[in-house]
Amino acid sequence: MPKFAANLTMLFNEVPFLDRFERAAKAGFTAVEFLFPYAYPAAELKARLQGNGLQLVLHNLPPGDWDGGERGIGCHPDRVAEFRAGVARGIDYATALGAPQLNCLAGKAPAGVDAATLRRTFVDNLRFAAGEFRRAGLKLLIEPINYYDIPGFWLNTTAQAIGVLDEVGADNAFVQYDIYHAQRMEGELAATVQKHLARIAHMQLADNPGRHEPGTGEINYAFLFAHLDRIGYGGWIGCEYKPEGLTEAGLGWRQRLAQ
Repeated sequence: MPKFAANLTMLFNEVPFLDRFERAAKAGFTAVEFLFPYAYPAAELKARLQGNGLQLVLHNLPPGDWDGGERGIGCHPDRVAEFRAGVARGIDYATALGAPQLNCLAGKAPAGVDAATLRRTFVDNLRFAAGEFRRAGLKLLIEPINYYDIPGFWLNTTAQAIGVLDEVGADNAFVQYDIYHAQRMEGELAATVQKHLARIAHMQLADNPGRHEPGTGEINYAFLFAHLDRIGYGGWIGCEYKPEGLTEAGLGWRQRLAQ
């Protein structure tokens, strides 16, 4: 049976962020993920995790000006120093909170920069991050994101991500495969995951259209969960969806679809 982690950025969002840890534990989750920890002291987050018996399985590197619309700076050639400082900050939080892996958002392609420079910048940044992560005992992830939800995002497909990782050449760098984004960009979910299973360290889910809970859209999650079991996927699946109502009211999909 798949292992599900509650994404606290998306779920239980009718209460303040720090109160979501308790809600996740009461809803039966043993693990959580979230976009960013940086607005809170690591000690406070650690207390919430430990106090509710939760494991943190993932967070992201600093993304630049998120509130201003930035979605990562990994491919920005004029932000390399900021990126490297973010790597150090991300490692500090991951180490304090026990997270085994962090996701690096490529970001939106900045205007006026040629494609070769964008790729070279991202690859160079990932090589740096992978080296720092290796010393800290961490995995580095990259996530393809669909360009309908985030126009201009540089990394969009599984094949593109695999090509980048091949160029980076780091044995601790992997794909974060988001089922929702992959469905919107390329489909072929079962075959793609099976083909690249060894390169995928983390998954996330939501249904399409609407990005709501499994069972509300076109993705056959009962088949997909059984398929992941058959092929031996052993990582976590982050529940990164927008609940149609209260989070708890929609959690029945875990029993209906993931047997």
